[in-house]
Amino acid sequence: MLRWRLAMSAVLIPLLAGIFALDHSFGRSAPILLVFGCVLAYRGADELCDLLHTRNFTPHRFTVCALSMLVTSAAWFGRSRIFPIDVPDDGNTLAQVMLAYSLSILIMFFVSAYRYREPGKSMETLGAELMIVSYVGVLLGVCAQLRWVAGAEAGYLVMGSLVIVTKAGDAGAYTLGRLFGRRKLVPLLSPGKTYAGAGGALLGSALGAYLWLTFATPFFNATWQPPEWYWTVLYGVIIGIVGLIGDLCESLIKRDVGKKDSAGLLPGFGGLLDLLDSIIYSAPVAYILWKAIPLATWKIPGA
Repeated sequence: MLRWRLAMSAVLIPLLAGIFALDHSFGRSAPILLVFGCVLAYRGADELCDLLHTRNFTPHRFTVCALSMLVTSAAWFGRSRIFPIDVPDDGNTLAQVMLAYSLSILIMFFVSAYRYREPGKSMETLGAELMIVSYVGVLLGVCAQLRWVAGAEAGYLVMGSLVIVTKAGDAGAYTLGRLFGRRKLVPLLSPGKTYAGAGGALLGSALGAYLWLTFATPFFNATWQPPEWYWTVLYGVIIGIVGLIGDLCESLIKRDVGKKDSAGLLPGFGGLLDLLDSIIYSAPVAYILWKAIPLATWKIPGA
């Protein structure tokens, strides 16, 4: 299993890096990331539809997939000619993401009213649909904001920091958990997680943040200075904690509906949501940290 996971990682990591590099070459409008984000939104919503299509939950697949893509793509409103909607002066499109989400709520209620036939299912299904669009569409829409939060030139330094830190945390958790894991962290929810693994997640995240932000920052621009080491470690530890919680929260969904993986998309990994759980859950916190602590040592356009 470990060899298979390493082999899959050897394919997925260069593929993701290639998508990021291609999108970076297009500049601020980020059209490749827009397409990639919509694909992720569609697939993530589709997986959640399958997971939640149980008991009294019967989410309408087309509706939630389309609305998840709409909310995710709202991060590009005003940045692309496809979406000629004004963006606030600071370049922040979080307002547009929330507007798209609000419209999605209206549409989901309307569809639920249109589909109503008898008591007993409507509210459960509507709740499941709201959760899907919130979990997939809103979190991916906020994640996309990292492409611009520290300036368009630094977009993939910032997005890379989120991916590197969360996945370094996963690697640290797996390593120390296998070597020293005895005491279970939350045995009813995620039997494989241990206190040693949680410590490894924090160590891995802190180390990943330090290495990435120290050595990758001047690679993106030779005039940029890396942030102070203690800020990078703080960033890594906080994202490591939040990423660990995000992993547990996705486990909550799967355990409650009696599933081991979100899908069988990638052998050894599970579904797309099994790959993205800690990343999208940590994205809002990463956005706050890039605004709140001095990780960007360069002048941000419009700031």
